[in-house]
Amino acid sequence: MLLASAVFAQQAPVKIGMVTTLSGPGGYLGQDIRDAFKLAIDMNGGKLGGAPVELVVEDDALKPGQGKQIAEKMLKTDGIKIMTGIVFSNVAGATVPDIVDAGALYVSPNAAPSNFAGKECNENYFVVSWQNDSLHESAGQHATNLGYKKAFILAPNYQAGKDALAGFKRLFKGEVVGEVYTRLDQTDFAPEMAQIRSANPDVVFQFHPGGLGIAFLRQYQQAGLLGKTPMVLAEPSLDATTLKAVGDAALGLSVTAHWNTDFDNPSNKAFVEAFTKAYNRVPTYYASQGYDTALAIASALKATGGKADVPALRKALAKADFQSVRGAFKFGPNQHPVQDWYALKVEKGADGTPVLKTSGKVLSNHSDAYAKDCKL
Repeated sequence: MLLASAVFAQQAPVKIGMVTTLSGPGGYLGQDIRDAFKLAIDMNGGKLGGAPVELVVEDDALKPGQGKQIAEKMLKTDGIKIMTGIVFSNVAGATVPDIVDAGALYVSPNAAPSNFAGKECNENYFVVSWQNDSLHESAGQHATNLGYKKAFILAPNYQAGKDALAGFKRLFKGEVVGEVYTRLDQTDFAPEMAQIRSANPDVVFQFHPGGLGIAFLRQYQQAGLLGKTPMVLAEPSLDATTLKAVGDAALGLSVTAHWNTDFDNPSNKAFVEAFTKAYNRVPTYYASQGYDTALAIASALKATGGKADVPALRKALAKADFQSVRGAFKFGPNQHPVQDWYALKVEKGADGTPVLKTSGKVLSNHSDAYAKDCKL
């Protein structure tokens, strides 16, 4: 009888398809997901769950049509049964249905639009990050906890932006005195700064991932609003890369997150140390999600003996039998996370540069608002 390791060694590598955004202002988000996923493979000798794997990566350039074409090629030409990587919800909306309808698994390291979490949930669709709304529900709850009564809220006009504002409003107990949708390619926020000044809110909540967030924060500071009107943000609006770009302008900002570099658990310590050493930069939330996604897939491949057997992989994935870098983690009935959310504050670190420090918990064992509508 062959040992399991010998069986794995005789197998052809399991191909994993990664469709992600590697170019443009949001390119670093996909790069962090890719690099962290690759790190998990490299840390295990080119394997996940003991099985040799081949990661096939392509750039969707934040174009839904391009993402759809890449996925189709991976499915039909490459015969890939496990896919991941999508950063933006508009790309996910165009791509994920084709993947799951073709009988392949899609395991999301980021985008998790509301429509896929409820009535349109699918047995082949798993989310390791969060459901879009719940990410921002934590910010709404935190703003309430901090005692703010009047909020001005902004987000780009696409699915994740709509989910963001819906999520914030769901748990914010005060009044929304302004609600604005910006363009996904917007770089000049002068009109929005004028609207905020006119509305005179207690707090501003804005969701602008990647380069959009850097531009927004810089212009918020230049408009003289930073010292006048505080912000409460969810993690995509202030990650390690954004923080490095805006520097002291971010000091004092309140942030909510499901993960931070300072989380004190063995899996996270190993990840942060290995990522920083391998890539000479601080990992972002996106990197942590890419790494966790690789660990989740590894747990499923281990259970199936390295076989890309979708029903067996699906069953194994649902158990979430891996040590997440964020600590407690499980899948809810719609195969989205049930997890804790934390309050973070931007403070000066030991070397004088701004860092995100975890200060407490905002929500415990938090699911999403759509799980009840999923009938799996």
